[in-house]
Amino acid sequence: MTSPPRADAKDPDTPRHGGPLRLLGRLARNTWRALTSMGTALVLLFLLALAAVPGALLPQRSLNEAKVDQYIADHNIIGRWLNRLQFFEVFSSFWFTAIYALLFISLVGCLTPRMIEHVRTLRSTPVPAPRNLSRLPKYAEAEVAGSPDAAAAAISQRLRGWRRVTRETDEGIEVSAEKGYLHEFGNIVFHFSLLGLLVAIAVGKFFGYEGNVIVIANGGPGFCSASPAAFDSFRAGNNVDGTSLYPMCIKINDFQARYLPNGQATAFASNIEYQAGDDLTSGTWRPYRLEVNHPLRIGGDRVYLQGHGYAPTFTVTFPDGQKRTQTVQWRPDDARTLLSSGVVRVDPPGGMYPDADERRKHQLAIMGLFAPTAELDGTLLSSSYPTLKDPAVAIDVYRGDAGLDSGRPQSLFTLDHRLLEQKRLTKVKRVNLRQGEQVRLDDGTVVTFDGATPFVNLQVSHDPGQLWVLLFAMAMMAGLLVSLIVRRRRVWARIVPSQADGTVNIELGGLARTDNSGWGSEFEKLTERLLTDLPAAAPSKEKV
Repeated sequence: MTSPPRADAKDPDTPRHGGPLRLLGRLARNTWRALTSMGTALVLLFLLALAAVPGALLPQRSLNEAKVDQYIADHNIIGRWLNRLQFFEVFSSFWFTAIYALLFISLVGCLTPRMIEHVRTLRSTPVPAPRNLSRLPKYAEAEVAGSPDAAAAAISQRLRGWRRVTRETDEGIEVSAEKGYLHEFGNIVFHFSLLGLLVAIAVGKFFGYEGNVIVIANGGPGFCSASPAAFDSFRAGNNVDGTSLYPMCIKINDFQARYLPNGQATAFASNIEYQAGDDLTSGTWRPYRLEVNHPLRIGGDRVYLQGHGYAPTFTVTFPDGQKRTQTVQWRPDDARTLLSSGVVRVDPPGGMYPDADERRKHQLAIMGLFAPTAELDGTLLSSSYPTLKDPAVAIDVYRGDAGLDSGRPQSLFTLDHRLLEQKRLTKVKRVNLRQGEQVRLDDGTVVTFDGATPFVNLQVSHDPGQLWVLLFAMAMMAGLLVSLIVRRRRVWARIVPSQADGTVNIELGGLARTDNSGWGSEFEKLTERLLTDLPAAAPSKEKV
């Protein structure tokens, strides 16, 4: 006789409904637990720091696209692969963004349960004493005269600053005390501040912008930040379209620099005037002394003095007597002596060549080197000092199509090599000129080197998350300091009437919830303080 199968028996041939869903749910749950663990957060934080290293070692397209192109040209194979993997755009790359987002999610998922648990701990009372206090790492006992209530009240009073509670048990009276809640609080503050720091940096990247512009000093035209077109280079955040820049105008009155005898700079400063807000309509200029690390702060923007150089001035006198004078900044190639290179493009005066093609064939391009303090070794020009002691230039003068109206973007400091290769520009003169000297070309055109004027490189930076980055960084340091200094401790005292009349037996137990370092001497001092002035009826015994 066989019994009928049970209704809940599992038949291996019967399909299990919802099996894939349960497996998928279990996989998702395990993945979420792994992602939101503190170990994973630490690994992601390390990976984020590691991922930022290429951004410091390799040129970044947002800072200097020309250097990126040059790097790719010099390292043809590896450069192209690095470009495909966005190593020249590290901080906006897909892999850096993925690490950033995963770290954010991991911190949120890890810290939220910890914060809830910490709140519960703050609302709860210290736990009752273990049954056998002598098994604790720290233990002491003493027999004193007095009643249990008086001894418990004295011990509780001396535990001021501890979170304590007194309980009556079948054996006697227990005092439970705990301190060091700030340890976990500081830990949570540190990690939430790190989370806030990541958010603040992301806000700055999304809504910030940064523009660089070169402005001629000593009465130059200045610049106004009306649009990104006013800057020589402009890096906009992901949510910045350039239509809401803070309007301001700046002009450079002078530039001052101090150098050591070897040419090393020790200080930069510039006296500027600026307009912003109502000043733009009233025409009021406000003075300000701009120094390195002392930016002009206005309207949420910061204007930094980043660098300087020189802008040579050339006057071209055409055969019909008309003149064109241009002052154009040249790029410092030597940071110590400010030996600079660049190019000046000059278009003939209107009406001199009515035919557009003919006029285009008579444009001039002056390219060469500029030395603030000239040293000539034969025909080779170099500079010995970065100040304007003896300015000179070594130039090549070209005639032809300089590309002024080609519509193709050109470098401010070099000629388009395609124009030279196609013979659209022809060299007509090579000469060295000191300040005030001139050279006459074959068609009667005279090129005069008038001198040079300092220029400054200004950076206009807008970062709405900068203040929050500072606050969160300070909160991180404060939280870390608190978590390192404060230690979590638990102490229990059990007061039980002894067999002798008028005496009680006191047991003390201690447990270190976090760092055990120094807990032995700390417990000894605590025991001495708790039992001081209690009339001893017998010698005390202590376990350390």
